[in-house]
Amino acid sequence: MTVTDILSSTRDRMKKSVDSTRNEFTSLRTGRANPALLDRVVVNYYGAMTPLKQLAQIGAPEPRLLTVTPFDKGAMKEIEKAISDAELGFNPANDGVLIRLPVPELTEDRRKDMVKLARKMAEDGRIAVRNIRRDAINDVKTDGESTEDDVRRAETDVQKVTDEHIAMIDAALKSKEAEVMEV
Repeated sequence: MTVTDILSSTRDRMKKSVDSTRNEFTSLRTGRANPALLDRVVVNYYGAMTPLKQLAQIGAPEPRLLTVTPFDKGAMKEIEKAISDAELGFNPANDGVLIRLPVPELTEDRRKDMVKLARKMAEDGRIAVRNIRRDAINDVKTDGESTEDDVRRAETDVQKVTDEHIAMIDAALKSKEAEVMEV
C-alpha cells in the first residue's frame, strides 16, 4: 500500500468516525420531540429483538409529542413495554391505534447531564479518530517502501487530517451543547 492509499483510507475511516459521532448525538434528548430519540429502542417481537423503527411509524406531529403507530396492532403491548424499559423518561399513552409519548420539559440539571453525555460521546469520537491516526502512521512505518522523509511527511499529513476531523467533532459538540441548553 502506498502512502497516498494509506492517507485516502485514513480520511475515509475518520469521516466515518465523525459521522458516527454525529449520529450518536441525534439520540440525545434536547427537549424537542425527535423521532431519532427512539432509535435505540428494541422490541421483543415474537421472540426476536427487533428495532422499533422496523415495527412502527414514528412521528413528531407537535414539538412536545412523539407518536408511534405500529404496523401490527398485536405488537402494541410489547412496543409500549420496550419504550418504558428503555428509560428515556417517556410515559407512553396507548389508545389502541397509536402510542403517544409526551416529551417532558428538561430540567436544568437534566440538561447539564445531557451535555456531559454529549461530551463523553465526542471524546469517544476523538479517541476513535486518534486510533485511526495511530494505525495509519503504523502502516506507513511498516510499509517497507517508504524512506524516513516519506514517513515524516506522511505523519505530518495524517496529523493534519486528524486535526481537521477532530475539529469537525468539536463543532458538532458545540452545536449539540447549544441545542441542549436552549430553553
